Amino acid sequence: MRTPLHRPHRQETPAGTAPPSLGGPNPTPAAHQGAAAAVRPPGRAARTGHAKKIVCVGGGPAGLYFAIAAKRRDAGLDITVIERDPPGATYGWGVGYGDDLLDHLYGNDPDSAQAVRAASALWQDQEVRLGEETAYLGRYGFSIARATLLDILTRRATELGVDVQHRRTVEDLAELADADLIVACDGANSRVRQLHGDHFSTRLQVGRNPYMWLGTDKVFPRFTFAFEPTPAGWVWFYAYPSSAGISTCVVECAPETWRGLGLDALDSADGVRLLEQIFASALDGHALLGQSRGEPARWQHFTEVRNATWYHDNVVLLGDAAHTTHYTLGSGTRLALLDAIELAHSLYTQAELPAALHAYDGRRRAALHPVQAAARTSMAWFEHLDRHLEQDLVAFAYAMSVRQGVQPPWRYQLHRATQVPVLRRVRREVNGGLRRYLALRRGETALGTGSATRRVTTTAALAAPAAAPALKAPLPEGRGFSTLQG
Repeated sequence: MRTPLHRPHRQETPAGTAPPSLGGPNPTPAAHQGAAAAVRPPGRAARTGHAKKIVCVGGGPAGLYFAIAAKRRDAGLDITVIERDPPGATYGWGVGYGDDLLDHLYGNDPDSAQAVRAASALWQDQEVRLGEETAYLGRYGFSIARATLLDILTRRATELGVDVQHRRTVEDLAELADADLIVACDGANSRVRQLHGDHFSTRLQVGRNPYMWLGTDKVFPRFTFAFEPTPAGWVWFYAYPSSAGISTCVVECAPETWRGLGLDALDSADGVRLLEQIFASALDGHALLGQSRGEPARWQHFTEVRNATWYHDNVVLLGDAAHTTHYTLGSGTRLALLDAIELAHSLYTQAELPAALHAYDGRRRAALHPVQAAARTSMAWFEHLDRHLEQDLVAFAYAMSVRQGVQPPWRYQLHRATQVPVLRRVRREVNGGLRRYLALRRGETALGTGSATRRVTTTAALAAPAAAPALKAPLPEGRGFSTLQG
C-alpha cells in the first residue's frame, strides 16, 4: 500500500509523533520513555572535570572531524568513533562548500584540509535553465564526493590515534557507560537522541515538496539549475560536479506534480527513467544514477530538526542530530564541521565538562538560528515556485538568488549586465582573483585554476602547532557556500 504524500504546507511535529514517511534516510521521531535512565547507572551524577574518554556515535563528517579537532588540541584524549556502516558506505553523492569552510579547515588541521581541497572540484558561475533558455549567476564553489571526504577524514583521524570502528551498532547507551562524554553524531534520525525521550525538546518541521537525491554521469562545469515544464506542472533539479565523471543531481517538484506524473506509483528505476526523459535536454542525453550504497533512490521530504538544547548530562548533539537546514542552502556539512570545531575548542578551553557543553551549546545554537531561518525561507520560495515563473528568465534567476532578503537596486542592474558574455568573463576573473587571494591568505598555493587543480600547502601552514588553534569567527554569510545565492 502506498504511503500518501500530501501533508499540510508546514507541519511542526512534537518529537514523540511520527509523520508519514516516504522511505530513505529521513528523520522520523520516536520517543523512548524511560530509556534515558540507561545512559548511566542509577544515581550516578553528571561527570565533572575534563572529558578524557570520548565516544562518538556516528562516523559521518561531524563525528570524524570532531575527533580530529579534539586530538589536535589534546593528543592524550581517548576517542572512539563508532559507525554502523562498513568503510566507504555513505548516503548521497557530493558535498558542496565555500572558501569560508576552507579557512576554518586550514586553521584547525592543515593536513586534512589540503587533502580535501586536492580531491575537490571547482565550479565557476551558476547556470539557470528554463526550458531552452539560460541565465547566469555569479559565485564559485567547491564540491567533493561524500565517500571521498569520509575516506580522507577517517584516515586522518586514524593517523592521530582515534579508534574508528565500523560495522558496529549502538542500541543501548549502557554499553558506553564508561565514557566521560558521548557525542551523538548519528544523523537527523539520531538513535542516541531518541533514547533520551524529550530531554532535548526535539521539534521536527516537515517540508511540502518531495525530492530525490540522484547522481548523473554528466559532469556539469557550473552549478546548474534546470526547470522543465510537464503536463502536470514544473519539475526541477540542482546539479554540481562531485567526483571524476559524476555530478550530484537533486530533483524536486510540487506534490501535485509528483502525483500527476505518476511518480508516486512508479518504482525507483522507472521513476528515474521518467526523470531522464523530462530532463533529456539539460542532461544532454546522459543517464541519471539512482543507486547509492546499493540502495535505490527514494522520494523523500526534507525535515528540519531543531532542539531546544544540544546537551543533556554527558551526551551532546552534533551535526544533523542537533539541527538540519534545507538542502537548497547547501550548508549541512559546513555547519556540522563548524559544530565539531566549536565543541573541540570548548572542551579544550573549559576546565569542567558541564561548562564546556554549556559554552558549545550557547555559541553554536546562536550562530545557527539565522541560518535555519534563511533555510526555511529558501524552502518556502521553492514550495511556491509558480508565483515567480511569470517573470522573464533573467528576472526569475535574480529573484531566486536574492530570495532571502531585500537587495540594493544596483545589484539587479549588475545581474542584468553580467548576462553579457564579456562582462561575465570579467566577473569570473574578479572571482578568480579573490579565490587566489583567499588561498594564499590561508597558506594554500594554487597551481592552476581548473577543477582538477592540484593544491599544496606552504611549509609554514604545515608546521602550525597541533595545540589548540582558536576557532575563527564566522565569516559573513555571503562568503559561505550557498547553492542558490547569486
